[in-house]
Amino acid sequence: MASPPAHRRASALQAAFLLALCSFCCGGGASLAEPPKVPAVIVFGDSTVDTGNNNAIGTMLKSNFPPYGRDMADRRATGRFCNGRLPPDFISEALGLPPLVPAYLDPAYGIQDFARGVCFASAGTGLDNATAGVLSVIPLWKEVEYFKEYQRRLRRHVGRATARRIVTDALYIVSIGTNDFLENYFLFVTGRFAQFTVAEFEDFLVAQAERFLAEIHRLGARRVTFAGLSPIGCLPLERTLNTLRGGCIEEYNQVAREYNVKVLDMLRRLRTSRPGLKVAYINVYQNMLDLINKPSTLGLENVEEGCCATGKLEMSYLCNDASPMTCDDAGKYFWDSFHPTEKVNQFFGKKTLDLCYKELL
Repeated sequence: MASPPAHRRASALQAAFLLALCSFCCGGGASLAEPPKVPAVIVFGDSTVDTGNNNAIGTMLKSNFPPYGRDMADRRATGRFCNGRLPPDFISEALGLPPLVPAYLDPAYGIQDFARGVCFASAGTGLDNATAGVLSVIPLWKEVEYFKEYQRRLRRHVGRATARRIVTDALYIVSIGTNDFLENYFLFVTGRFAQFTVAEFEDFLVAQAERFLAEIHRLGARRVTFAGLSPIGCLPLERTLNTLRGGCIEEYNQVAREYNVKVLDMLRRLRTSRPGLKVAYINVYQNMLDLINKPSTLGLENVEEGCCATGKLEMSYLCNDASPMTCDDAGKYFWDSFHPTEKVNQFFGKKTLDLCYKELL
């Protein structure tokens, strides 16, 4: 059995930054005077798309405090792992829907809000249930249970026929997978590294993804974006931990590429077996690699460090308002050691929304 690279790390989180999705300056956004092509945006996944569900659960993995959210319109930390908005927020606004997709567990929102968009994602989770256990966050199966509960509430709110139309015509955003490797397999905390080779673990995760997609299709989803992994070895935290060799951890990037190939094969099978399901694959890896190789494309100056604190290790509670080193202009960096800034989220959102109009909408 191949042993994983010996790079231990302090409890990492995610990053598949996803990218999946959208920007409010994307061409093709529906006019506010017209009914949007999409009645709601529905979100599953991890911290790349969690709009605040972790605020409501007993986990140490939170971001509902400054400087998170400092560039939101009201400068409020909402639980998004970012200085501002996430991709689902941008895509929602571009489609003529509200500019913020509400977290399902946020008591400030109700079913009248969720009828136009809802997020079930939880920072720190993964395709493997064991990943969610590392930091006591919401496992993916529970996200699906919340989706079922949401549908029951929606039927009571708008009636069975309208609820069915909302669920069927909604755009589904799925961004998940990074934590399964960086917080689980390569962190050596769950035992998966002893149970599976890296290739076997990739296969296991892809099978979990296929089951998840089949289940939400059974529950009514028809138009889905599914994000592949980014170059996970190039995240600021991974670069910091690779002090002996410097730069990105290429072994991790290779794993991401292998996993992405298997995801593509799985999506092809799924489309064939379920002709009513449209799934757009978000090529996060190549898009992010292009940005890393040419950061000036987006006006970035440093893609190796985050803005918050030293930018090398900090996220969640380590990224806080007490740090004197947090940068003034987040648009030139990553945000924390694991998550991109609002500027990067919007950049990748535009690419993703363009793909949605081509393949899904």
